[in-house]
Amino acid sequence: MRPDENRPATPLSVPARQQALVNSSRAHVSKEVAANIVRGQIDTIYQNDPNATMEVGAQSTESMPATQPVEQPPSKSETPTKSPITPGPGAVNMQAANQQAVASSPYERTHDESHHEVQTDAWRKYHSAWQSYYQQYYERYYVGQVHKVKETLEKESNVPANNEPETISSDEAMYDLRSKLREQINERAQKVRKSRHFLPVISALCVMLIFVFLQYNRLMFAAIDAYISPGSLDPSTLIVDPSTAGAVSSDPRLIVPKISVDVPIIWNADAASEDSLNAAMDKGVAWFNIQGASAKPGEKGNFALSGHSSNDWLDQGNYKFIFARLDQLNEGDTIYVNYNSTRYVYTVSKKQVVKPTDVSALAVGADKPRITLITCTPLGTALNRLLVFADQVSPDPNSASQATNQASSSTATQMPANSPTFLERLFGAH
Repeated sequence: MRPDENRPATPLSVPARQQALVNSSRAHVSKEVAANIVRGQIDTIYQNDPNATMEVGAQSTESMPATQPVEQPPSKSETPTKSPITPGPGAVNMQAANQQAVASSPYERTHDESHHEVQTDAWRKYHSAWQSYYQQYYERYYVGQVHKVKETLEKESNVPANNEPETISSDEAMYDLRSKLREQINERAQKVRKSRHFLPVISALCVMLIFVFLQYNRLMFAAIDAYISPGSLDPSTLIVDPSTAGAVSSDPRLIVPKISVDVPIIWNADAASEDSLNAAMDKGVAWFNIQGASAKPGEKGNFALSGHSSNDWLDQGNYKFIFARLDQLNEGDTIYVNYNSTRYVYTVSKKQVVKPTDVSALAVGADKPRITLITCTPLGTALNRLLVFADQVSPDPNSASQATNQASSSTATQMPANSPTFLERLFGAH
């Protein structure tokens, strides 16, 4: 709405003033009052305040200066103005004055701070009432949720309405448990089988298991044989009294009762040839005759025998794990050798672990007859060699003769080893 659309039809008129003589101070006050009235009327027109009324109150009258002169009505000779409101004696525009006295906003006109005083007791009651309301509200909410969950659990577990627990036997409970486990396993197995990764994963696992078996089967079989080998010894070979006279077979054999060893001795192996030594050890224990260790039983010097502690399951021979328990021999244990229908008795004196190339450890001297047993250690590997030394005690070692046999090899640089592993055969290394 435009401001000029709400203007009155008739122009506003200012009451006429008497031409009475007034002093300068009163004239100045009258002018200020008149100007204020006109300003109020103009503000009312532009603000378009519907609450503005043309009331004449005592408050407006009192707001005027006490020294304001009372204006006299105009004389009859003067021509009256055409205003719809005719000012009377002492009349002023109280509407404009009242509008100036009224606040500029509805909040200020209606707000009375005296009616908004906060009382402590009333505020506490108000606060307590709200706390009680929210407490009761959330109590009802959570009780309802618990009741819903309880009803759901009762429906799932098929609990009777009278809340009497159903009694079942232990066999029925176990059967139900097995059935649930089978169902879960079947569901998971079906999901796995339907997966596109199932066959590749299973194939990879199978290949890995085969590879591990081929590479490390000797380690597993050797560990097993170390526990079951006592049952493979013929009880008739156990020697109780080595001094007892009796017939001894002419077949050369090595007998170690503590570790259940009863094995033939192979004499024709070439100490410088790994293949020749492995072929001999497939048939028993090989005589490792090298320079400084070429004696035989009954001769002064070192009588060296080599045997497998572990070998691959694909290898030939029945003596792949004959020395799997050799490390269990200790000082004082007895070793027997049958040679030329004579039984030679040796007592263990010491054990030693050396590198495969340390063949000089076998040259222990030719002052008395000795025997040395050689094998790989740890089980399933060829990293080191275990040497078990024993001295002859029977027959009398002082009656032993000097060694007359020549060494089969003076160029052997490495002691006998296990057969190559799967990787060694695959890549040609040893």
